[in-house]
Amino acid sequence: MTVQREAVHHEPKSNYAYALDEERIQLRLRCKKGDLDDCTVVVADKFDWPSRETVSMELVRSDAQFDYWQTTVKPEYKRLVYAFQLTAGDEVLWLTEWGFESATKNDLPTAGKDRSLHYFEYPYLNAADVISPPEWVGDAVFYQIFPERFANGNPDLDPEGVEEWGGKPAQDSFYGGDLQGIIDNLDYLSELGITALYLTPIFASESNHKYNITDYEQVDQQFGDQETLSRLVDAAHSRGMRVILDAVFNHCGRHFEPFQDVIEHGRDSEYVDWFHINKFPIEFEPRPSYDTFGFESYMPKLNTENPEVKSYLIETAIGWIEQTGIDGWRLDVADEVDHQFWREFRQAIKSVKPEAYIVGEVWHDARPWLQGDQFDSVMNYPFLYAVDGFLGEESIDGETFANKINRFLIRYADQTNEVLFNLLGSHDIARMRHRYDGSNRTVQIAMLLLLTSRGTPCLYYGDEIGMTGGDDPDCRRPMIWDDESQNRVLHRNVSELIKLRADHRSLRRGSLTFCRERSGDDIVVYRRVDEGGEDAVTVAVNRGKTPVSISVKEDETGALCFTTSSDVASTDSTESIDIAGLAGAVWE
Repeated sequence: MTVQREAVHHEPKSNYAYALDEERIQLRLRCKKGDLDDCTVVVADKFDWPSRETVSMELVRSDAQFDYWQTTVKPEYKRLVYAFQLTAGDEVLWLTEWGFESATKNDLPTAGKDRSLHYFEYPYLNAADVISPPEWVGDAVFYQIFPERFANGNPDLDPEGVEEWGGKPAQDSFYGGDLQGIIDNLDYLSELGITALYLTPIFASESNHKYNITDYEQVDQQFGDQETLSRLVDAAHSRGMRVILDAVFNHCGRHFEPFQDVIEHGRDSEYVDWFHINKFPIEFEPRPSYDTFGFESYMPKLNTENPEVKSYLIETAIGWIEQTGIDGWRLDVADEVDHQFWREFRQAIKSVKPEAYIVGEVWHDARPWLQGDQFDSVMNYPFLYAVDGFLGEESIDGETFANKINRFLIRYADQTNEVLFNLLGSHDIARMRHRYDGSNRTVQIAMLLLLTSRGTPCLYYGDEIGMTGGDDPDCRRPMIWDDESQNRVLHRNVSELIKLRADHRSLRRGSLTFCRERSGDDIVVYRRVDEGGEDAVTVAVNRGKTPVSISVKEDETGALCFTTSSDVASTDSTESIDIAGLAGAVWE
């Protein structure tokens, strides 16, 4: 048996070698699945090479193709050079920057006896390079609100043509939701267990969604004003809730004053370089003669490389933090804005509020934005896709689900994984209940996965009471406030899960390891363990229609702490947990 060299991968100063904190560096190595019998790493200070030591690596994750080995080292002088030793059967290889070398276990790579000339390097552990998300985010449970559809707290602000609350919205429907409506229902959210709010755009705009902003410095008059926003933030803070707002900096609305000036004055406009104009005169149809979000003519793209645009947007974002005390920003269409803008944005925001949370809308692999110099987190749509594949479409089985989640978790540093913005619903996609064919039990086990997985969970308004709706705009129906029309069983389950998460540090800060021998086909089982090993729980989901019995391991007590339904129970001997079809459980 030999090492499959083409499958082996390591990259310094990346998600394969990064500062875990100001003292420790985490090293990872990828190899072909099932290939290596052992993996170690020789580590040292390049200026003190004789004091090197060999450290064992642990196989921590696997996906469909690869195994991932990992270890943590604490370099005494913050400098690190290292070389991996890979063992497969009778073959032992060294891996350095120069590639592979055959070796016995007691040898060092070429030139390694005297100096570490071509070893991998982490030159110096600089505190400024440590990825450090806000401490509070790992403990948070977010709730996304589409303000126009949550609650109408001040009918005097209603725009013309407001429709009766409820029913199916059209693209241009208005129902009168506002900031006062959110204030009026903060107790409902607090009782549910919510500790952070994410509001979609609230600034002046002609649409119901407000993603085509006409004035970044004014709260939309339909929602209230700056004083109302300040009262909302203060009221949320008094209940232990944070508030983040939506920053739409990729594009603006067509009636944004600088763009109107360009329409009127063409090349002679003082704002012509605020946008990406491809030709004059300005044309709107069939496709706009300027860059936009998608090909939407009413959403012209902003030139964030322009110093005036950059200054205007960043100063506006800082202003709202200073004036109202908001706790961060969700960044719309974040992957289409230049990286340098986001670097400067982060520096500016963190300078006025170090604990502000910056989360980008990126629907794909977001490594370029998550190096510690731009975003703290991104909306974790890949997690949503994996859950949908397992529970909704049933296009993947339990083993494939585990493979996908493991691959996603290896993309990022552990401290980033802890605050990834996990979601199963948003204003951009059909609701969970719709995607899961109206199955309440499927929604319940989806909520179980959401609230026990690695990362920071976010509920989309109304999902906790079983609201349904297809693609936009149907997923933006008015919130249901009539208790008799709500799914109170689901609401109770969600509330219990949020409390469970609050009670168990392992569910907020712990590692996640899939139990392969107990997973597969319709079953997913994983273990959450906190760093000290003092708190641990096991999570199991059965998407099938027939009951299954899950064995309880020696390091588990089998004491149930949550079930999605009453037909889940432990056996008398607590040697196994019987889980009904379309059900899930958590035990210690």
